[in-house]
Amino acid sequence: MADSVLPFLMFQGKKAQEAIDFYVGLIPNSSVEEVRHYGDSNPDFSDLIMFATVSIGGQRVLFSDSPIEHAFNFTPSTSLFVACESEEEIKTLAASLGEGGRVLMPLDSYGFSKQFTWVEDRFGVSWQLNVW
Repeated sequence: MADSVLPFLMFQGKKAQEAIDFYVGLIPNSSVEEVRHYGDSNPDFSDLIMFATVSIGGQRVLFSDSPIEHAFNFTPSTSLFVACESEEEIKTLAASLGEGGRVLMPLDSYGFSKQFTWVEDRFGVSWQLNVW
């Protein structure tokens, strides 16, 4: 049996590094653990990320650039959930993550939390942001 299960984000083309830089710079307690490029295994795609392990807010997430174009991309039904510590933090994250993306649920009180929003960022990754 596997010793861990990690979220996996696959980007089409050369987007993984841009997303990694954005998330690590935005979310506190985030860092890049490892990055492996296609390199010698496929020189045509040497600048693409084969696998990167990144800690986002303490959650390990795998990233990859797909050199193959797919007929699918991210879906909002799979999302990254962030428990924010304050209304100021949720507003900052919502504005930054939503820039160039779209709001799926506007920032509001929906009865299950003080403040909640669901946004899709410019890479197509879906984020649920919440203040209990």
